[in-house]
Amino acid sequence: MAKVHNWQLGREMDYPYEGRRPEKQFAMIFDTNKCIACQTCTVACKTTWTTGRGQEYMYWNNVETKPYGYYPLGWDVTILDRLGVQEMDGPVYRGKTLFDAAPTGEIILGYLPEDIDYAHPNIGEDDSTGLMPQGAHLTLPHLQWMFYLPRICNHCTYPACLSACPRQSIYKRPEDGIVLLDQSRCRGYRECVRGCPYKKVYFNAQTRVSEKCIGCYPAVEGGRQTQCTITCIGKIRIQGFLNAPDKVDEDNPLDYLVHVKKIAQPLYPQFGLEPNTYYIPPIHVPAVYLRQMFGWGAERATDMYRQVAMDRKLLGALTLLGATPEIAHYFRVDGDSVIGYDAKESEIARVPLTEPVVIRELYDPKYRAFRTNIT
Repeated sequence: MAKVHNWQLGREMDYPYEGRRPEKQFAMIFDTNKCIACQTCTVACKTTWTTGRGQEYMYWNNVETKPYGYYPLGWDVTILDRLGVQEMDGPVYRGKTLFDAAPTGEIILGYLPEDIDYAHPNIGEDDSTGLMPQGAHLTLPHLQWMFYLPRICNHCTYPACLSACPRQSIYKRPEDGIVLLDQSRCRGYRECVRGCPYKKVYFNAQTRVSEKCIGCYPAVEGGRQTQCTITCIGKIRIQGFLNAPDKVDEDNPLDYLVHVKKIAQPLYPQFGLEPNTYYIPPIHVPAVYLRQMFGWGAERATDMYRQVAMDRKLLGALTLLGATPEIAHYFRVDGDSVIGYDAKESEIARVPLTEPVVIRELYDPKYRAFRTNIT
């Protein structure tokens, strides 16, 4: 295998192909503290891309309730169990990646879910963990917790699906890093489904070939964000392009949140795929759980999120989430607003850092009525 540098692990690792980063990398950031699992993103993706025969069970975008929600069933706990306990003290990961842990004769440690594992996309929804003894009362932090985890294909820098495909049907576009699957080459061996630890490649039993998220590339090529991003009513997402760690641009909102402030963390970085979707971890969840899911920077990220009101530039970058359907390549804070710019540095969004509030009189003399909501 070739040696490639995985900056999320802080070290080199083995990968079947030579490392070659794209000109720019498709990436997305989710603020899990704002997600309410309304599934608007899921419906938007489903009605746009997977309405055909054999696609009924496909959710290129889904939202799970953690810790008990999974789609397919047990996708993360199964591969974590097979990988075993690893050292995760950071900033250099010393444990095994899924490529390091591959059985003899195989490229990556993986597994193929059973058909029944796809039968319950909403399993565990809104189930919380923790004990609620008799006589308990409201305390902070809460005795019980859960949070929502939206997921799409991670368009990884070192994709497991690409490495596992014996037909070389899967490729990573050099112009934007989006990972696509050439169905004319696919023979339906499902090695991509077995290899992807996030289980974001699906086999179509009607066409007998695999399918996956395409990163809404027709929209992205036109300078617009993905369908799941622009339809998010909670404004928890921003999609754009991420530079390599040695080419960080502080005026790029994604670079700023991922590389500079490090408030957005990758999902299961220990797998070794360098995923390109990032999460601002939930602040109410125990740190030990967040560390195994988002890596060793999760606790620092939640501490920073609690203080975001004190950092105007960070607040500005976060305020851009959901502010425009176009891709923001640059941003700056100007007075009490944050401004987003497209690739040609034309203004595409201007948002106040503080949401305007109007307080009305409790009693309305015109209608001789008391208002129950005055803000």
